[in-house]
Amino acid sequence: MLFPYAPTAEPLTRLADGTVKQISPFTGTEVWTVPGRGNRPIAHAPTLVSPITAEDRSHACAFCSARYLETPPEKSRIVRTAPGAGPGGTRQGPGGSATGGTAGSGTGGAAGDAAPAFERIDALPASALFDTVAEFRRIPNLFEILSFDYWHTNHGYEVPDTARERMEAYLADPAGAAHVAAVARAKLRASGQDPARWEAMDDAARRVYLAPFFAGGHDVIVARRHFTDAATDTSGRAGSGTLSVAEHRVYTHLAVASMHDLYQANRWVRYVAVFQNWLRPAGASFDHLHKQLVGIDERGVTSELELQKVRANPNLYNEMGVDYAAYQGLLVASNEHAVAFAGFGHRYPTLEVYSTSATPEPWLMGREEVDAVSDLIHALHAATGADVPSNEEWHHRPLDVDQPMPWHVTLKWRVSTLAGFEGGTKIYLNTIDPWVLRDRVVGRLEDLRADRLVAPMAVGEECPTTPNRLRYNPVLGR
Repeated sequence: MLFPYAPTAEPLTRLADGTVKQISPFTGTEVWTVPGRGNRPIAHAPTLVSPITAEDRSHACAFCSARYLETPPEKSRIVRTAPGAGPGGTRQGPGGSATGGTAGSGTGGAAGDAAPAFERIDALPASALFDTVAEFRRIPNLFEILSFDYWHTNHGYEVPDTARERMEAYLADPAGAAHVAAVARAKLRASGQDPARWEAMDDAARRVYLAPFFAGGHDVIVARRHFTDAATDTSGRAGSGTLSVAEHRVYTHLAVASMHDLYQANRWVRYVAVFQNWLRPAGASFDHLHKQLVGIDERGVTSELELQKVRANPNLYNEMGVDYAAYQGLLVASNEHAVAFAGFGHRYPTLEVYSTSATPEPWLMGREEVDAVSDLIHALHAATGADVPSNEEWHHRPLDVDQPMPWHVTLKWRVSTLAGFEGGTKIYLNTIDPWVLRDRVVGRLEDLRADRLVAPMAVGEECPTTPNRLRYNPVLGR
């Protein structure tokens, strides 16, 4: 029988032989899970494992803490201050300007631990890069998806005054000038061009070439660790789930603030895509934890598809999202301001986290509301494990949309490869059905909670099943 709120077809159907057919109520994507195909291993442990040295911890890749000068000038960093202090703040870096805001704070890795404090420092000059150790750094992507030239040529975008002032201050420092010259040469070389081109450029041409380093719309947020603190060999990769609760909260807050900054810096940005590719099978260039933020001049296909369905039923995220998941017994975890469940209608096994806030924009939410989403994302990563390739994708209401849409995040396990069957039929084979995914994650979350490695939360059957938990819809009178 059709679920009462389903717009066209039942999202989940289990056939007599155990096959599960799924249809996404938001995109219409059709997915099948065939019995027996979910028995394959999902972890991708490193094929070559070797002992690590102290130097490896800080030099393993270009994102590591001893190699700050191999990436473009950072926009901001988070540093750790005295443990047990209050929330971190923002201060001006020498030669730069502070943007305001908070770095976020929270409990440590175990419930009840003293909360470490963090501080955000903006616009550090090159000469001060190694004065502190960055827990997280926000840096421009050296190879943008949408280049500065794209925005300049198609929209007339120019370097904003604040970015131009930062560029001039950075170049006025001899260490800064040497830094950007080295990165520029490296970019020319990687692009198949002669690095000597840099020497042939005059000052005006160099500033044009450097514009993306200071005013680009594609940022990367890089974590400090390449390997976990307890790792003894290269198998001990440091993923999101290996961070402490407090560290992951700060990581999330910095991404939220950076998303808002990208909107404010370029009026032609209609949507900021936020995502995290973990491990090479999921599209990562480095096995080093980082998020990416990309400003684009369209809403994106996913947002457009969701918007069409939500205009027809403004309460769709409740009725065919969280409420339907509860009805099907798919809730995984929840806390005061967020809920997580095993998703359906996705090409890969997918966990979903929804903010229950009445505010659609993450950067306008209260600190506790952002922390709540962060805590569930962190717990799901910890339950997934650092050897499983994954994509973390954020979804929020585009700025030019008046229809309320809740902030939600999907965590996709990249454990299968799309092939000819999917290409020819547009029916996707998902090797793990939502109920198996739910049971697998709930069991792991119970262990993590018992060991106090995740924030306090309700797990599995403990999760409230009250309808309309998402408060984004003003029609509900909340």
